[in-house]
Amino acid sequence: MKVGISGHQNIRPQSALGWVEAVIREELLNQRASVGVSSLAAGADQIFADIVLELGLDLKAVIPCAGYESTFADEESKEHFKQMIGRSKVQHILDFPNPSEEAFSAAGQQIVDTVDLMIFVWDGMPARGLGGTADIVEYARTKYLPFTHLNPTDSSIHSHLST
Repeated sequence: MKVGISGHQNIRPQSALGWVEAVIREELLNQRASVGVSSLAAGADQIFADIVLELGLDLKAVIPCAGYESTFADEESKEHFKQMIGRSKVQHILDFPNPSEEAFSAAGQQIVDTVDLMIFVWDGMPARGLGGTADIVEYARTKYLPFTHLNPTDSSIHSHLST
């Protein structure tokens, strides 16, 4: 089973990070995942990628554009991105010449289109720009793709099955 991720880069509250990690790990194990698909952004995507590799699963990277590493706000997450790229089994770089909301949206949609299940680490609020987590949740709904929604603000888990 292929499982994808989309989620916030700055997970709040920070005290929820351990809970997010534990639930992602449990979901990957319960679903008997064999492949994890991520754009390797800071935050939820990198947490997911670490767990995918820790569990010995294949990691597939969907990179939104050329120059993607320039979008990382800090050196630590940029270095983590470079390490994860090096450890991913497959790297698919979308045909966007520069970082943009359109590129980020296309990457999220590409992940939805290639997986059997999505995990969303999302506070339930509207996206703050095209391609935000809320937009990818809505896209998954239009595709009737099953997903698990982890809300770090109240530590709730919601499963959405295709209908």
